Amino acid sequence: MGAMNRIVPVASVLAALLVAWYLGCIGLNASGAIERVLADHPGWTRADLVETTWNMERPVLPAPHQVALDLYHSIVDWPLDSPRNLLYHAAVTAQSTLVGFVLGTLLGVLLAAAIVHSRTLDRALLPWIVASQTVPVLAIAPIVLVILGSLGFSGVAPKAVIAMYLCFFPVTVAMVQGLRSPQRIETELLHTYAASSWQAFWILRLPAALPFLFPSLRVAIAAGLVGAMVAELPTGAQAGLGARLLTASYYGNTVGIWSALVLSALLGLALTAAVALVERLVLRSAPKDGAAPRASKSSRAAAPAALERPGA
Repeated sequence: MGAMNRIVPVASVLAALLVAWYLGCIGLNASGAIERVLADHPGWTRADLVETTWNMERPVLPAPHQVALDLYHSIVDWPLDSPRNLLYHAAVTAQSTLVGFVLGTLLGVLLAAAIVHSRTLDRALLPWIVASQTVPVLAIAPIVLVILGSLGFSGVAPKAVIAMYLCFFPVTVAMVQGLRSPQRIETELLHTYAASSWQAFWILRLPAALPFLFPSLRVAIAAGLVGAMVAELPTGAQAGLGARLLTASYYGNTVGIWSALVLSALLGLALTAAVALVERLVLRSAPKDGAAPRASKSSRAAAPAALERPGA
């Protein structure tokens, strides 16, 4: 019953989107269908018009079944290492995304830790971190790519840097909030054990920040995918979903454009689901009414034992 309650709303929204998509195909492709196809077939009916708009070779908006067939044939008819296979391009983009995601996460956590432990860095860094996201990635990507290219970096590295640029911001903001989430009584408890700032970070602040971290990671990995695809556009890359989008647009292959878009959306869902799975495994012991309080309680319970260990 619980599974049905989750499936039915998703299926209803998907069905509504498909209906709207097919109706949009009729409206956007009708003039082209009349001029290029039906003009040579006098006596055509509305049914002929609808069928033509859903099966044009170069439509303004391809029908869902056209996109699905193109995606299927691209994956099945070519080997995985062929540039004609969309999975090959998805793997290239996923590699840049994951590298940028890891780098962005590390940078975000380090910046958050520095901001929380230093009031000076809080005032100096946080405004610039926020301001960095006001620069459009389409404007900064060519600059970064040119600079890294002049330094000898090519391939995955430049694209990963752009992905990292979009990943680190949500992680930084969430981790700053999470590291500051422990209550004053909890921090004072560690002071009574003469805990250092480093011990307080590992025993109290970091566990309390995990429930804040994982939602930001889901946002970050989706943003990193966008950054990786954007980075593939100005470089003239031969591989990657962004490169496939650019190539298809050059030749006016709207079906190919939509196939790459659909696969990029599926890739984003897969990456986000992977992060959600890790979150579920890490926070499995957290109570359903909120993970942050549990993290704080466990931190208080673990504090004496951790501080009494040799070398603590």
